[in-house]
Amino acid sequence: IMVPDLLLCLSFGYAAALKPTCLSAQFSRPGDYIIGGLFPFGMDTVNLTARSEPTLVVCERLFVDGLIWALGMKFAIDQINNSTSLLPGVKLGYDMHDTCFEPVVALQPSLLFLTRNGTTGIGVLCNYTQYQPRVTAVIGPHKSDLCLVTAKLFSFFLIPQVSYGASSEKLSNTELHPSFYRTVPSDKNLVEAVVLLLNTFGWNWIATIGSDDEYGRGAQGLFLSTAGNHSICIAFEGLIPTDLADPKAQNQLEDTIKLINNTKVNIIVLFAFSQPARALLEHSIRMGLSEKVWIGTEAWILSDIAASIPNIQSIGTVLGFIMKAGTVPGFQKYVADLFTSVQQDQFCQESREFNHHMNSDVLDTHCKECDHISLHDVSSTLSRSQIQPVYVAVYSVAYALHRALGCTHQACPKASVRSWQLLRFMNALPFKVNGQSFRFDQSHGTNTGYKLIFWSWKNGTLTYLPVGDYKDSLSINKSQIQFHTADQKEPTSACFRHCKPGQFKRIKGFNLCCYDCTDCPENTFWSTKDSSICTPCLEHQWSPVRSTQCYDRSERYLFWNEPLTIALLTLMSITISLTCLTAALFVRNLETPLVQASGGKLNLFALFTLMLLCLSCCLYIGKPSNNLCMIQQIVYALCLNGCFSTFFIKSLEVTLVTEFPRCAPPFLHWVTQRRAWLLVALCLLTECSLCFCYLHLGPDYLVADYKSLPTEVLLVCNTKSWLAFALMHGCNGCLACVCFLCTFMVRTAGKKYNIARGITFAILIYFIIWIFFIAIFATLKTVLRSVTQIGTILTTSLGILGTYYIPKCYIILLRPDLNTVDYFHNSIKEEPEEDSQ
Repeated sequence: IMVPDLLLCLSFGYAAALKPTCLSAQFSRPGDYIIGGLFPFGMDTVNLTARSEPTLVVCERLFVDGLIWALGMKFAIDQINNSTSLLPGVKLGYDMHDTCFEPVVALQPSLLFLTRNGTTGIGVLCNYTQYQPRVTAVIGPHKSDLCLVTAKLFSFFLIPQVSYGASSEKLSNTELHPSFYRTVPSDKNLVEAVVLLLNTFGWNWIATIGSDDEYGRGAQGLFLSTAGNHSICIAFEGLIPTDLADPKAQNQLEDTIKLINNTKVNIIVLFAFSQPARALLEHSIRMGLSEKVWIGTEAWILSDIAASIPNIQSIGTVLGFIMKAGTVPGFQKYVADLFTSVQQDQFCQESREFNHHMNSDVLDTHCKECDHISLHDVSSTLSRSQIQPVYVAVYSVAYALHRALGCTHQACPKASVRSWQLLRFMNALPFKVNGQSFRFDQSHGTNTGYKLIFWSWKNGTLTYLPVGDYKDSLSINKSQIQFHTADQKEPTSACFRHCKPGQFKRIKGFNLCCYDCTDCPENTFWSTKDSSICTPCLEHQWSPVRSTQCYDRSERYLFWNEPLTIALLTLMSITISLTCLTAALFVRNLETPLVQASGGKLNLFALFTLMLLCLSCCLYIGKPSNNLCMIQQIVYALCLNGCFSTFFIKSLEVTLVTEFPRCAPPFLHWVTQRRAWLLVALCLLTECSLCFCYLHLGPDYLVADYKSLPTEVLLVCNTKSWLAFALMHGCNGCLACVCFLCTFMVRTAGKKYNIARGITFAILIYFIIWIFFIAIFATLKTVLRSVTQIGTILTTSLGILGTYYIPKCYIILLRPDLNTVDYFHNSIKEEPEEDSQ
């Protein structure tokens, strides 16, 4: 039935090329209700990465299939407008635009469709219930990448969008895309058909390749998950670039061919559009890849772009699934008549007038290249192109509009219908197109099933031979398939692989033949006794990735010869030297007013405990033990307590004199004479008792940590009882708090030395250091824990020296004129300021 129409088409083919036509003016017409169309009229856009201004993107070459699909939409609308039963008395208009297979191009006409009817502006409203966009519904676009962008846009306005080619399973989510529909099955159905084909022939060792776009990645991901549940082994999985102009694309294609060749597979499943598929097949031929069975999809299996590759017959056997689609009667004659009409001046003049009413100049010409092609240029595509999905998409919108208007078979009432009101009618009832019934399922798709076709070559001519059928089950006529093997029978696919030492076989799926060679992770090793698992190393051992044996861990602690240790020891020596020099200076000037006013011999005891505190840093260096861990905290607490007890006595003296001057004399001899040493002893005895509690409740102990470091065992002191820790160090904290409270608000009269200020700043530094110390000490479990403790000791010692003792040394050495009885007389007693003259 199609041959006479095709011959008729060809008879007018060459005449159309004689002069430019007005075919580009045929893609917009006014009407009562406008249906938008998004079609790939062109391809190969100008390099988008070089686009520095938001100007119009131009396509370099005409895509004939997109032109045919657009003519299919025009044909369907013209039929509906001439129908007496579907939308009688209603005239549908249309406005079709190019997508160039690029989301950035498809967005511009999509925004145009959303503009308020009769304007070029999109209203920004809180409620779009009464909003009337330029179009009532949208047909297209073709690719999933584009639909994932436009579907969110149209779904916000709830404008019905019916795609005739997008198959991504992501689009089945009706929550994300409530107004998206499609007249093709989803990739999930396609993948199930491919898996059944593989199982039918017993092919379980295969390679799968997808184009690096939404369709390729999505379909391949579905296939991998489904294949694993059907004992199909994936020898290789990869993606091929879609931007073939990228310099890296050629290397990526060559690497893919080499990897396929190394796997020794005989079956390749290819999910890609025609351009990436052509690039892969061309490289396969050029690099001499052995003949394979190629399983393709409609995205490239019917394309002249792939079939016209030189020496394409040498790639092997090509099988593929295409969607079941009936013919559209009268379409080829319609196209032939249209190509004849677009050469007539009167017809073209009328077309341009229609375009003028549509404001078609908003986005320039819809398809510039269309004016320079003939019927002969599109005849081969016209004979095999799948028009029914576009045709059905238009009719689905027309039937929904028919029901929304409340039309009968005789007439339609003149009523205003919003786009969102069509949705419930599109979901509700089936509709018939050319005697075939269609309806959208719960995911807004249609599943018409697939045909399995075989590339049959005879005398250099390609024929797409139907050899199978799939909807709920797969049926194949194997006798019609002539494979590339010598006996023309299906090739076998053996699954084998040899893993290298240090790798184990990770089983994929339920078939033992299907595995990946995976490197043994850290701290495990490969054993020849069982190559399917890696054996864990013992706790005191370690191993690198992909190892065949384990190694003993070395011990890790703060070594004496480390640069960090040497730096800390140097700082400790400086601190001890400063402490000793300060003590010597105080001994030499023991009877001077300054030394006596600041505590006298109590200062020497405090400096001695500070020196011992600094020397205790050596306890944290070298290999630790249980005894060392226990002694570290006790020595730190006792030495610091000895220093703070002297501050405590001086703070009590300041408080008695300044806050309780009347009752101070009876108590001053407890803090200024020899009895002050009893208070020091009492503080030390209290701290000693708390140290005994610490030993009883749970002292620090040595822990061998095998998890913190990859190749070493960390020897670190661990806190057994935080309560004991808090009790022991809490005593010093309480002393510090009392000292701070007693000295913080003390003021000294003019020309008098403020002893309290030095204690205040020393205690303040201690508090700041301990805030940081507790936060780090509680969480750190490396050698830095010892470094933190040493740093805390040294910074505390230096803080006390710098704030309390160094200022006194400055007066003794550089301002002896201030070290007089007159200057320090009643230095802690408030007196009125005297005249400085």
